[in-house]
Amino acid sequence: MDIVTRKNEENRKLSESNLRDIDNKSSELQNFYNGKNVFVTGGTGFLGKMLIDKLLRTCPGIENIYLLVRPKKGKDIHTRLDEIFDDLVFERLREEVPKFRHKIVAIGGDCALAGLGLHLNDRQTLISNVQMVFHAAATVRFDEKLKLAVSINVCGTQEVLELCTHMTKLEVVMHVSTVYSNCHVRFIEEKFYKFPFHFNDLNRLIEKLDDKSLEEVTPTILGKWPNTYTFTKALAEEVIRLNGKNLPMGLFRPAIVTSSAKEPVVGYIDNLYGPTGVVYGAGTGVLRTMHCDRDIVANIVPVDMTVNALIVAAWDVALNQDTSRNVEDIPVYNYVSSVEKPLTWGEFNDLNIKHGFKYPFSTAIWYISFHTHKTAMMNRIYVIFLHILPAMLIDSLALCVGQRPQLLKVYKKIHKFADVISFFATNEWMFTNNNVQRMWTRLTNRDQELFNFNIRNLDWVEYLHHYIPGMRKYLLKDDMSTVEAARRKWNR
Repeated sequence: MDIVTRKNEENRKLSESNLRDIDNKSSELQNFYNGKNVFVTGGTGFLGKMLIDKLLRTCPGIENIYLLVRPKKGKDIHTRLDEIFDDLVFERLREEVPKFRHKIVAIGGDCALAGLGLHLNDRQTLISNVQMVFHAAATVRFDEKLKLAVSINVCGTQEVLELCTHMTKLEVVMHVSTVYSNCHVRFIEEKFYKFPFHFNDLNRLIEKLDDKSLEEVTPTILGKWPNTYTFTKALAEEVIRLNGKNLPMGLFRPAIVTSSAKEPVVGYIDNLYGPTGVVYGAGTGVLRTMHCDRDIVANIVPVDMTVNALIVAAWDVALNQDTSRNVEDIPVYNYVSSVEKPLTWGEFNDLNIKHGFKYPFSTAIWYISFHTHKTAMMNRIYVIFLHILPAMLIDSLALCVGQRPQLLKVYKKIHKFADVISFFATNEWMFTNNNVQRMWTRLTNRDQELFNFNIRNLDWVEYLHHYIPGMRKYLLKDDMSTVEAARRKWNR
């Protein structure tokens, strides 16, 4: 039994033991979700899948989850839904709630389209039935074209709010943003920050410019924001600030979301975004240097704890709902680790390199040799000697034997990715999370057990011990049984 499977089994037994120690009555939070019809956008993404799993496993009284699904690559929404629920992350759900599928209602749509691309009947179904909305859909690519990022992250939010204004039973709307939406300021509180211009003005500008012209002026438009992702997420918050009036809204800002700590499985991750991409690049021996300040706090949060905080935040918003409040009273929740349980990038790197040697990737090309540099100049020197020159040599050898040179092209992509990540690894922000801390104290002991999001109790050493094994199993489909073979390959 491999380390990830063994840990999952331990957590499952512990969870079952804890639940047996509690009486059979539903908790306060479970009662709140009883009978609720929930509309989820972004349910096919990393955070969305974990949200659906947690709601169905822990809140059995939920009536239905309406899931916005976009047809993709010639597959209809039902085929996509089948593929989504075949994921290993839902294995525990299939065991514990075998008939969960009848509660999932697929709704065809697209956040990039007007009216979310909803058919009239589906729109009416949502308007008539939904009590809770979790808007988590977004393009999370940092280098996304501005036009597409605006259409999904900003216009999609606008369309969701417009739909919510017609819902007759609506109790709460949660918008998932990011704590870095306002990274143009250094001290980020749980409040709204005014945007420098109106989103309608940006839309008019985008409509006037062709793709090439828009790409040229994008850096000017972004201003103090480092990329289109943080820029459009900030703009989406401005949409909420201006258009969220009279809606039971909450704004949830997670930090950098990484693999699961415990639920539903240990170490689950399904993407190479952010620090996971860095760990994979370093673990394969391809990424050998990076512009990073080891002393800066790596503001990462496990996805399962993030989802727990989001679920509780929805309850908190509904509990404090006051129809007489104004838009500035929309509660904001900064879910961060830096306030209560800081972890530096240096500590993150050291622990992952340690486990990278212990559980090497089968896909490794070179031995791990990863360096971080506080100054951009020193990093550029290392890039030349550790990336560019070896790539030129190997590409030259490839040409000599009649193969296509590829490594320089690969490094071009790696450097673009690393530059994006370096912004967050060389800058530091101060956050407040008073609303999140207050929310924790309001929970009963049972709900604290069921929906644990208290980052103060997280053991980073234990968490990162399962980070690379989780990547191997769930992301790379590289079973732990291949570790010995991978070690022999390294030795050669």
